[in-house]
Amino acid sequence: MEYRLPYYMTYPMPLAYDDEKIDRRDFEYMKSMYPDLAKKILPHVEAECERMEYEGSMIYDEYPDQLQLRMMCSRIYNQVMQTSDRKEEAELQMQYYGGAREREQLVRELVQVLLFQELYKRRCDKRHCRRKFY
Repeated sequence: MEYRLPYYMTYPMPLAYDDEKIDRRDFEYMKSMYPDLAKKILPHVEAECERMEYEGSMIYDEYPDQLQLRMMCSRIYNQVMQTSDRKEEAELQMQYYGGAREREQLVRELVQVLLFQELYKRRCDKRHCRRKFY
């Protein structure tokens, strides 16, 4: 008599969790290749996202409020500007041509991009955590 395994035993479940581990490692590697300016802004973005990460937070709404997102961006921008010293600002002036207004706009837009990317990642992680594997 031939013995056959049930279908659920032929493909073990632990392999399903490897994708998340690979995605996380890949994302961390890509973050390590960010330019210097983005690396200086990223800790402030992550801290603001941690502050806003609670049950019922607006960052997990289906359509987050644009005014609240802009306010988050301006808080991050103010923190970045308070922590940067004059030497770093002079380096930014040498690195990016243009006046103060253009540099300010560049940093604000970079803050927005990094914030939206971090929010997207956290929203996806929360959706994946809700999945039940049983």
